[in-house]
Amino acid sequence: MWLLLAFVAVPMIEIALFISFGGAIGLWPTLAIVLLTAMLGTHLVRSQGLAAIGNVQRSFIELNDPTEPLAHGAMILIAGVLLLTPGFFTDALGFALLTPPFRSAVFHYARKRVRVQSFTMGSAGSAQFHANTPQRPTHGAQADIIDGEFSEIDPDAKPVTNQDETVKKPTHSPSGWTKH
Repeated sequence: MWLLLAFVAVPMIEIALFISFGGAIGLWPTLAIVLLTAMLGTHLVRSQGLAAIGNVQRSFIELNDPTEPLAHGAMILIAGVLLLTPGFFTDALGFALLTPPFRSAVFHYARKRVRVQSFTMGSAGSAQFHANTPQRPTHGAQADIIDGEFSEIDPDAKPVTNQDETVKKPTHSPSGWTKH
């Protein structure tokens, strides 16, 4: 219902604003303002979008909760769509979404209404985030253990033959990491 109301109300608001501004300043200045806001908005969306991508990457590298940087990036994308849509009302909303304080207010408003229980990053058990925990991800009790497989080779064993082919023994001395 709200979406239908928005699809009806926004064009009506835009038409009313076009008529008002066009009557006050004329047709060509009105069209020039619409074109100018689209170009300026595109430039601002590009620069802020690159910064938002950097913030998302930084949150992944530092294993921080990426929710807020992702939400800011999504709002910058929505701002770009609004700024490219011709109209004064959509331009005002788009420019508002380009200001970090307004984006933060929208994020905190939405965060109160959305509940995330948990999500996991990486392989199973490597890093887990739980709702309402600003600290770093929790790791398993044995986070310093590396899982792997090995097989030990007896250095005094005879070379293995396989259908008249001889498998050579290693010619180098064993190291601390590998024992041949």
